[in-house]
Amino acid sequence: MAHTRSLVSASAATSPLTFPPSPRHRLRAVDRDEVARVVDFLPPGATWLPAPQHTLPALPGQPPMVGYLVLVPADQQPTVALAPPAPKAPSTTGDALVRIDPAQRTAEVDGAVLDLTYLEFELLAHLVAHPHRVHSRDQLVTTVWGYGHVGDGRTVDVHIARLRRKLGTAHRGAIQTVRRVGYKYAP
Repeated sequence: MAHTRSLVSASAATSPLTFPPSPRHRLRAVDRDEVARVVDFLPPGATWLPAPQHTLPALPGQPPMVGYLVLVPADQQPTVALAPPAPKAPSTTGDALVRIDPAQRTAEVDGAVLDLTYLEFELLAHLVAHPHRVHSRDQLVTTVWGYGHVGDGRTVDVHIARLRRKLGTAHRGAIQTVRRVGYKYAP
């Protein structure tokens, strides 16, 4: 491993370039010719080495990406948080008519929990997540059923009819048919 570099600490590394000390460790983009001080982001005792080129993503028309593998001893916890914790997402989505709880995989209409199959729930959650947007039958098959689904647009029609029946007569009009195109959710 000729490219392996072991680091004792960030202050032990010497460089002809001087960088101002950063009050917070944040990731940032660097220019192609800029030398980034990776050692400032690594905990003491960490080892880093270039990632194999075949493991990095490649974008068409762009130069190849560069990546590194960081190895930390098993008995040592990283002292630097590389990214702030993600904000907690709300547990429910939807509107005043339909509430979707993706964690518990439940859908409520006027406070009543609907008894939905897996695909019915996925279809309703997708429609509620994109209100007033018209979805073609092919888009719904691709998004909800996935690329491996073998079937036609009639499958979507059957599931929409079941969803409307389960929403009840008062709310069945929330899923609207756009003739010769597909469906949309309009609360």
